[in-house]
Amino acid sequence: MIDREISELRRRFRADRTAITHIYGCYVNSFGEILAEFDESLALLPAHEQEKYLELLKKGISGSLGRSLSELSFSTAQVQSGEEHGLLMRLRQQRLTEAETRRSLYEKIAGSLRLAESNYLILLASDVYDVPFRGKDGALREDSGDSQFSYLVCAICPVKETRPVLRYEAAEKCFRSHGADWVAGNPELGFLFPAFDDRATNLYGALLYNRSKETGYDEFIEAVFHTRPPMAVGVQKDTFRDVLVEALDEECSPRVVQTVHSQLREMAAVHKEARDPEPLRVSCGEVSDILEHSGVSEPRMAAFRVKYEQAFGVDAELPPQNLLNTAQLEYKTPDVVIKLNPDRQDLIQVRELGGVRCVVIAADEGIEINGVTVV
Repeated sequence: MIDREISELRRRFRADRTAITHIYGCYVNSFGEILAEFDESLALLPAHEQEKYLELLKKGISGSLGRSLSELSFSTAQVQSGEEHGLLMRLRQQRLTEAETRRSLYEKIAGSLRLAESNYLILLASDVYDVPFRGKDGALREDSGDSQFSYLVCAICPVKETRPVLRYEAAEKCFRSHGADWVAGNPELGFLFPAFDDRATNLYGALLYNRSKETGYDEFIEAVFHTRPPMAVGVQKDTFRDVLVEALDEECSPRVVQTVHSQLREMAAVHKEARDPEPLRVSCGEVSDILEHSGVSEPRMAAFRVKYEQAFGVDAELPPQNLLNTAQLEYKTPDVVIKLNPDRQDLIQVRELGGVRCVVIAADEGIEINGVTVV
């Protein structure tokens, strides 16, 4: 899938565009017990409730690929006879109408997922999209197209207790105490099945949404999909940092790290400028080329390639922003943190002065200390 295809589906989550007729769901407590199940006809709900349900489902596939969204792949054996894939297929074929099949999915999720001691709401919906033809100019021809994409979408939303508040009562023209409520927040997890690849059905894939950058929810992914879980974004950053430090050892200099950062940032900028719909990925070989141009020795580059493949897998390609924070450059010592505009690396150097290793910052444009301009 590409971001443009996902955006195309997200545009369907409006009452005047969707073919969703029912919202299904269940309420799970923090111990994994199913407290209630429901089946709501979308057409019978007030307009504001329709909008809220559709908004939550839409947010269950929000973000961009490689960040909050990850593609999951099923093996041929799973598609042919896998229990998890079989359940998802039955849900899709039945358009979620069978309560017993829905219950099987609820139980898989409730038995494998805990959200930081929070209750949570599982929302499910089924949609059928008459896929319009896309012209060479990228525009959709809503009046043309001969294929359909039938899919189900799930959003898992934490439910938390609000604090008591004073609320204005218009009829009484005064404020009254309003007790605590249990409120569903934005999704923490979500998924879409099957995948929408090349604007067509791909039964070998699914799309996973994970709001957290640190938690992978491996047990949930194993229970529902039985596939290899994607590495969380924060874990990817930490892992890449460890690979660099361990592989380069004494050659992991400020200049090398600065060069890697600037090159990855430049790749991201060029990709954005080109408006390429395919998400940007960098390979181990591309990072190795950057290291070579930074003056890293061949033995250290060989060590890097080995450790990279061990950590991420052979032929792994990752978004550059998942390796280093391309939006900012940070220098840190035990007592000082310096955040630098990535475009102004020329302002900072690491030097040895009087036998002491120092970070030197050019300050010709002035200095402020706690907002006070000093000379």
